[in-house]
Amino acid sequence: MSDLKGALSEAVEAAFAGLGLPPELGRVTASDRPDLADFQSNGALAAAKRLGRNPRELAAAVAEALAGDARLAAVEIAGPGFINLKLTDAALARRAQDIADDPRLGASAVAQPRRVLVDYGGPNVAKPMHVGHLRASIIGESIKRLYRFRGDTVLGDAHFGDWGYQMGLLIGAAMDESPAVAAAVEALNAGGEADTSAFDAVTLADLDRLYPEAAAKGKGDADYRDRARKITAGLQDRRPGYFALWQRFRDVTQVALQRDFHALGVDFDLWKGESDVEDLIDPMVAELDAKGLLVDDQGARIIRVARDGDKRELPPLLVVSSEGSAMYGTTDLATILDRKRAFDPDLVIYCVDQRQADHFEIVFRAAYLAGYATEGQLQHVGFGTMNGTDGKPFKTREGGVLKLADMIEMTRTKARERLHEAGLGENLPADEFEDIAGKVAVAALKFADLQNFRGTSYVFDLDRFTSFEGKTGPYLLYQAVRVKSVLRRAAEEGVMPGPIAVAEPTERELVLTLDAFETALAEAYDRQAPNAVAEHAYRLSQAFSKFYAACPILQAEPATRASRLALAQTTLAQLERALDVLGIAVPERM
Repeated sequence: MSDLKGALSEAVEAAFAGLGLPPELGRVTASDRPDLADFQSNGALAAAKRLGRNPRELAAAVAEALAGDARLAAVEIAGPGFINLKLTDAALARRAQDIADDPRLGASAVAQPRRVLVDYGGPNVAKPMHVGHLRASIIGESIKRLYRFRGDTVLGDAHFGDWGYQMGLLIGAAMDESPAVAAAVEALNAGGEADTSAFDAVTLADLDRLYPEAAAKGKGDADYRDRARKITAGLQDRRPGYFALWQRFRDVTQVALQRDFHALGVDFDLWKGESDVEDLIDPMVAELDAKGLLVDDQGARIIRVARDGDKRELPPLLVVSSEGSAMYGTTDLATILDRKRAFDPDLVIYCVDQRQADHFEIVFRAAYLAGYATEGQLQHVGFGTMNGTDGKPFKTREGGVLKLADMIEMTRTKARERLHEAGLGENLPADEFEDIAGKVAVAALKFADLQNFRGTSYVFDLDRFTSFEGKTGPYLLYQAVRVKSVLRRAAEEGVMPGPIAVAEPTERELVLTLDAFETALAEAYDRQAPNAVAEHAYRLSQAFSKFYAACPILQAEPATRASRLALAQTTLAQLERALDVLGIAVPERM
């Protein structure tokens, strides 16, 4: 089912072709002057320039060719040759009814669905999430949902950081702190049985405390650092004691992370970690060597990825260090190979801070050289930073990194205050009020992020983000809940939606906004930019607010009431769908 812009583009392109003009120039866009027209085509100017003709004459000829189109109430020429198109009320009513009857609410699916994997979140063992994980989680979740709604088969992978030298540091620190843990590890390493109940007492808070201490000590104490490396080697060799304690670290961290992610409306299909590709690395290195891709360089082994024509030379991918260790990029390369074998994706999207752009370009080029992916199959979708009012990456007042769980609770507290200030939810049960406060908090955080193009940075302003006025997540929730309230009252009065008719200016504006859903989704999908959907949700809320103020619903005469109720119902369904793509849930009431 084509949207109005697409249908009119086909008509205008056909008119151009009929006049011997390049049809692609007949593309239609939303009008820059909605007070004058609904859509416009500027192609006559470009055609005239190519052919050396008068643009107004060409525009007039196109207008004449369109004169018999029953969908158009007016075709007018403006300025040097702009073609303004105004739809009839009947055409808008038909389109509104089509959207109302469509399970996808006017949104098409892609013609050729793909298998897509989205790598986002990036949590690490022993480290609670902090605000630095917020954008990756919010944007990645939305891209996953967007691609899924467009018809692709999509998996979201947290890509758990659970391996390497830091694990050796942490195991050693846990053993130093607890003689019971140390005894159990040593007994298991020796091949015996052990009481591992001491492992169960290790919490994420313990790990969060131990890791910075161990990392600092490792930097200044060569013996401590050497022991950590030996423990890491033992872990990689699957020595039973180290492996069992590491498994506890991984499990306790994942449980806490899943809780924090879920509170944010973020859920993953896969929790594959770096450890899952450990067994692939040695045979992969041998294969890379056999393909002639590895080059010896000062005792290390590298893949050169620089290309002729590069504006700046990229460094090589360090595959094996001079000490014989596989490196971070090597694990990323093995992960690409693992995903190819397990899922065979057509596209892998890495939603990671744009400051990592060079790293991913190096890894991707190495993967293309190795034949693990084809050019363009791997895409880094970068994003800017969330900053404090000082313009620098957000910190606590003490200058530390704010834990994500603390940020969520801080926003939830502010959401409670805002609800009380607005007199919302006052008479609801306490558990329902808390659920609403949670949804308002998540909407505030997510919409504040997603309304911006992902590549830009933005300032975190909790007071502004949690307001029920302006371009905010809470405002969108309030508008959706207001529609739900109208629909509930209608149901209580036995009033049902009916055939849609369009007559009033705000009804026209609302239908045109509903029609723009397809354009917003297509733009977001093509640019991997959820802000287009966020912008649509906001415009739809504004259009409904104008319609609600100008067009009484339940007080109107029966046919008009049924039509306006159907428009309200369709608006709610599309708004909830758009918000769902953004990962924002709507409460039933406030």
